[in-house]
Amino acid sequence: MSEKIAVLGAGSWGSILANLLDENGNEVSLWSYNPKQVKELNEKHTNTHYMKDFTYSETLIAYSDLKQALTGATTVLFVVPTKAVRSVAGDVKKVLEELQTKPQIIHASKGIEQGTYKRVSEILAEEIPAELRKSITVLSGPSHAEDVAKRDITLVTAASTDADAAKHVQQLFMNRYFRVYTNSDVIGVEIAAALKNIIALGTGALNGLGYGDNAKAALMTRGLAEISRLGASFGANPQTFTGLAGVGDIIVTGTSENSRNYRAGDELGKGQSLQEVIDTMGMVIEGVATTKAAYELAKQRGVEMPITGAIYQVLYEGKDIRTAISDLMMREGRSEF
Repeated sequence: MSEKIAVLGAGSWGSILANLLDENGNEVSLWSYNPKQVKELNEKHTNTHYMKDFTYSETLIAYSDLKQALTGATTVLFVVPTKAVRSVAGDVKKVLEELQTKPQIIHASKGIEQGTYKRVSEILAEEIPAELRKSITVLSGPSHAEDVAKRDITLVTAASTDADAAKHVQQLFMNRYFRVYTNSDVIGVEIAAALKNIIALGTGALNGLGYGDNAKAALMTRGLAEISRLGASFGANPQTFTGLAGVGDIIVTGTSENSRNYRAGDELGKGQSLQEVIDTMGMVIEGVATTKAAYELAKQRGVEMPITGAIYQVLYEGKDIRTAISDLMMREGRSEF
C-alpha cells in the first residue's frame, strides 16, 4: 500500500518518521516552518540541528509552504510540539477547506495543552472539523528517533476509536524493524505519552544527583502508578499503562540520554537552573510544561500524584531537589496497592 502522506514537523521524530514512511514506499512531503531547514533537507538531505550524521532519503521532499505539503495528501501526520498543535491545526483547516480534501489524521506528539488540559487528539478534533478529516489516530510508544534512524528494533502502538483507522496506520508504518500494534484506548495512550516525560525529568535528576538504579526504578514504578490513577479518572483502560505506551515508554524515556527530558533532569540534578537548561537544550522539553498541566489537573480531579507534585515544586516553586526527595521518602507508610 502506497499513498501521499504529509508530515508536519521536521524535528528529530517528525523527520525520522517521514523518512521511514518514504522508505516504506510512500510519497512523503515534510513540512517545516523554517525555510533554512527545508533548504538543507532538500539540498543536502541532512537535518543537522536535530539528527547529526544522518542522511535522509533523496525522494523525501521538504516544504515550508503548508499548502504545497498538503496537496494530494490522503494522510496527515502531526509531529509538532504540543504548544504548536492548535495553531498548526488551524492553518491546516484553512488549507483543507481550500483543497476540499478529507485526509486521515495521525499525531505523534506527546503532551497536554496548558490551561485547557486538552489531549492532542482533542485539540485536533476541535480545530479540524469532522467534515474535513477522517478519524484521528495516535502513534506512541518507546521510540527514540536516534534508534529508529539506526533501524533498531522498535515497537509502538496506534490508538484510535476507529479500528480500521488504527489498522491503516499499522500498515503504513510497519516494516522489518518498526512494528506497530493497535489499541482502542486513545485516552490512556495519550495520557501515558504525555506524563512519562515528567517521570523522565525525575529519573534524570536522580542521575544528576548521583543516585543509582534502585532509586530510578522506584521513581519509574511509582510514577507509573500516578499516571495510571490519573488515566483511570478519565476512563482509560488500566492495561494500557502496562503496555508499550505506558511502561514501555517510561523505561526508554526515563533511562536514556537520547531523551531530552532525561537530559534536562540530569542537568537540573547537577545544579543548573531550569532557565539555564531550557536555554542550552535547543529543543522543546515537553515534560516541563506537562508537569504544570498534570499538577493542576490532578488537583482539579482530586487524584493523588505526590511525585508529580514534588517535581512541580522543584520546577515552579524553587524547592531544593534533595529536600523534595527527602519529603517524598518520609511520607507516611502505606500499602502499595
